[in-house]
Amino acid sequence: MKKFLEDIKKDIKFKSAGPGKKLNEESSSSKEPANEPAAPAKPRYVPSEGSQMAGAAALARIQQQQKPRPLSSQDAIRNQVKKELMAEAEAAAASTTSVHKDDSKTDLKEDATLFSVSGVYFICPLTGATLKKNERESHIKEAILMKFADDPLEASIMMVHTFNKDREKVSAAIEVIGKYMDNICNNPTEEKYRKIRLSNKIFQEKIHPLEGTQEFLQAVGFEKKSLEVSGQENMEEFYVISEETLVQLEHLKECKTKLMSAEPVRAKLDRQPRVFKPSPQASRFELPADFYNLTAEELKKEQQMRSEAVERNSMLRTKAMRERDEQREMRKYNYTLVRVRLPDGNLLQGTFYAREKVSDVYEFVRSHLLNSWQPFELRAPAGQKLNESTALNECGLVPAALLTFVWDAAIQADIEAACAQSRDILTSTLMSSIETLT
Repeated sequence: MKKFLEDIKKDIKFKSAGPGKKLNEESSSSKEPANEPAAPAKPRYVPSEGSQMAGAAALARIQQQQKPRPLSSQDAIRNQVKKELMAEAEAAAASTTSVHKDDSKTDLKEDATLFSVSGVYFICPLTGATLKKNERESHIKEAILMKFADDPLEASIMMVHTFNKDREKVSAAIEVIGKYMDNICNNPTEEKYRKIRLSNKIFQEKIHPLEGTQEFLQAVGFEKKSLEVSGQENMEEFYVISEETLVQLEHLKECKTKLMSAEPVRAKLDRQPRVFKPSPQASRFELPADFYNLTAEELKKEQQMRSEAVERNSMLRTKAMRERDEQREMRKYNYTLVRVRLPDGNLLQGTFYAREKVSDVYEFVRSHLLNSWQPFELRAPAGQKLNESTALNECGLVPAALLTFVWDAAIQADIEAACAQSRDILTSTLMSSIETLT
């Protein structure tokens, strides 16, 4: 900066020195007449040193603005982040545009096909609410917790069996709790059986980690207390059976029986019964993703597997190889959509687990018949009678199937002889909501 200011000063001093002269040129004084006085020199404004410094500073600022300022590390980081954010925004915009295009195509496809069923639904056994697949666990958990206000014993038993997924650990915990209760019932006067030390190894390993176990102990009459232990200074926590419970040992036995015999609370599959008018589209099914038990990676491999199937079919395969392929095919589906063509041409539709038995389909159909006592048969697409004890996926009735309903011929003949007019097959409640299959 000092050198820069000195250069400015020299420049100003040089400019104030007047016009320059050539070396071979005579001086201006020799050209002037002797008798003519020289004109007085016009005074020239010379800025003060302070003004010169201010001007130099202003000039420096101008030059600094014109030249790009060297980036600091913070500036470099900000610029890099800005570039990356802009790049991400552009990529996201491009992806969104692509997704919107794909979605519009998908929407058009779905509008054209109209899924045979909108999805798989369940019914909560505690509240009766209809739930989607991804809503089941959270809804049931909330319903069980809400039940604590009315029946803490029942709620704690549900909690033990439903919240803990490892059935072996649940069985082990229930066995230990059962022994605690048996010891009390068999030895009600012995002090050592009336309390459970929380720091006990078995309690810590088998009871404490499971949800609902301590809530159950409290519901049956155990109270948490801090007690002195002989031979040590610090007090320890125990579950101690209350005196009121000791005089109700039969109730304690009943609580144990309930805990031992209980099952997890599970949402029940909603059959979603529907009835359609006769239609040439009866064997046409369009199913949502809920019906398939495939991960994203497995879906990608599906096409490759189909290509390989063509090659496998062209070669000789053993029975074991064929059965292995069939088993793998059956595991692809969690659910199946079944339609039953009735003698009047109408179609009865319901949703089933792929592993359910054919007998479950019989039960479903019978529950919607106007005369449920009348015997009938269900036949596969090829016309053969279905074995009621066989699973649907073992019969190849996945992920969808069209079955044929056939009355028992002898009984139907007697009915037709006695009745001159045709009868309805399904209940009036279901027939009131009959639809047209599209």
